[in-house]
Amino acid sequence: MAGERAVLKKSRRWVVKFGSALLTNDGKGLDNAAIAGWVDQLVALKQQGVEVVLVSSGAIAEGMTRLGWDKRPAQVHKLQAAAAIGQMGLVQVYEKNFARHQVQTAQILLTHDDLADRKRYLNARGTLCTLLELGVVPVVNENDTVITDEIKFGDNDTLAALVANLVEAEAVILLTDQLGLYDADPRVDPSSQLIVQAEADDPMIAAVAGDGGALGRGGMVTKVRAAKLAARSGAVTVIASGRVKNILLEVRAGLEVGTLITPSSSPIAARKQWLAGHLQVKGRLVIDDGAAQAMCQRGKSLLPAGVVSAEGEFSRGEMVLIVDVKGVELARGLVNYSVHNAQSILGLPSAKIAVAIGFVNEDELVHRDNLALS
Repeated sequence: MAGERAVLKKSRRWVVKFGSALLTNDGKGLDNAAIAGWVDQLVALKQQGVEVVLVSSGAIAEGMTRLGWDKRPAQVHKLQAAAAIGQMGLVQVYEKNFARHQVQTAQILLTHDDLADRKRYLNARGTLCTLLELGVVPVVNENDTVITDEIKFGDNDTLAALVANLVEAEAVILLTDQLGLYDADPRVDPSSQLIVQAEADDPMIAAVAGDGGALGRGGMVTKVRAAKLAARSGAVTVIASGRVKNILLEVRAGLEVGTLITPSSSPIAARKQWLAGHLQVKGRLVIDDGAAQAMCQRGKSLLPAGVVSAEGEFSRGEMVLIVDVKGVELARGLVNYSVHNAQSILGLPSAKIAVAIGFVNEDELVHRDNLALS
């Protein structure tokens, strides 16, 4: 068990999610003192070499407070208005607290469409990864002001898991007002035990967090589902209480706090599974022996210089097969250029992409982060 927790001590990219129950101060708006303490911990994580993406709830609750509403409205437009107003306060409090440590923040508002559409997926990924490289803490929330039922994530636990996939985070930390996931509802069963560790595919955790149980109504069902989503990308998930002093630093130290949910397969295998099982193949790239060796044996990205031909009908961000000159599948991945543009840059060094097509999306035709070997 200590070995499983050790990954948290070595990991370098986290997605940390705060729920509304933690952020709001008994219906009186945002709990500024608590947020200040969590920001201090996030900065301490950065100083330990952890890149952090923050997923934060609380916009609607803050907006309701600013509007003087005691009851959550049922009308969608009123909820969207509250979110728009509350988002101002949410961003301000994070910016103010991170500024105390001379740390820059950035606001990222996403909808499900942003991650379902592969072009927008790659654009969102590029922006988030660039912010992390710059040492900025992205503050991510669902874009409640424009969402409809058809495009909403439904909860920020799911959003956190999808963001983890987007940036290939190694850990997802879901902070709540409970100590973790229990084998029964601790509010009614004093003999209930904290589940210290489980695998994402273990049916037991789905059962204890089921929709029909009190824990499910308390939000655990969405956290278990998020852990399963995160596991597809090879990330571990920790469900823990944000009320515990220095909880993020305790998780980082590998201490036995909260519930650790681990993937059933390695990150590489999980990433391959996600790429292979969730996207439709739109075309294929035939590559030469040199490119095949660099990609398969040295873990390199696929550059235009090593591509012999581009076939099919694909757009930027869609799935393509990568095969050798004999037609043997070597990998599959998300392509950075449409088939028309790919055909125009075949065999060219990356420096000549702009000359050939007039612009540059990426130096790579398929980046290694978006590529899974077969």
